[in-house]
Amino acid sequence: MTVEVKICGLDRAEAVDAAIECGARYTGFVFYPPSPRNLTSERAATLTSRVPSSVIKVGLFVDPTDVAIDAVLALNALDMIQLHGSETPERVAEVKRRTGRAVMKAIKIASADDVASAAAYYSVADRILFDALAPASMANALPGGNALRFDWMLLNGLAVPLPWMLAGGLTADNLAEAIRLTKAPAADVSSGVEDKPGVKSLDKIRAFLTAAQKI
Repeated sequence: MTVEVKICGLDRAEAVDAAIECGARYTGFVFYPPSPRNLTSERAATLTSRVPSSVIKVGLFVDPTDVAIDAVLALNALDMIQLHGSETPERVAEVKRRTGRAVMKAIKIASADDVASAAAYYSVADRILFDALAPASMANALPGGNALRFDWMLLNGLAVPLPWMLAGGLTADNLAEAIRLTKAPAADVSSGVEDKPGVKSLDKIRAFLTAAQKI
């Protein structure tokens, strides 16, 4: 199977270029101030402008206001909005209507009940992202990009009526196993291609995309 890849949290021009050159289908840019991967609208514009139209540009937001989204879209021609917070189905539908962009909703997973909660978004989102839910005991946990994986068997045999992605603790070394167990058609990686939080490794980006191409 062909596995599409999203490299998220891109932080500098060299990382964007490496992702594109090595075959990433999606490029992800974070607009969430507490994150070490956060970008201002102006800084993001210097990066998103490097992405060709053949590669999908995704903006990650966490429970954003309309003003926050509009400020980013004013300078960045994003193709998709990723909502990675506690947004309700109604809010997902509203963001899609207001912006005219495709919307991907992140579902954070720790149990089978969390997987089941995704069904509420099937009629309003364009895509689902299954990510790991950070435990309450984890200090300074972010909504995503914590290098945590969940039990991939929770997705084994799951029928999802929308395009979907797998995220959470993925690396070049475990990607093949993750895809084998979940049958995910796409993978989203951030911390797994970093030297430290918020600093992408060009070598790890290349290795991850090479691993995806071998599946």
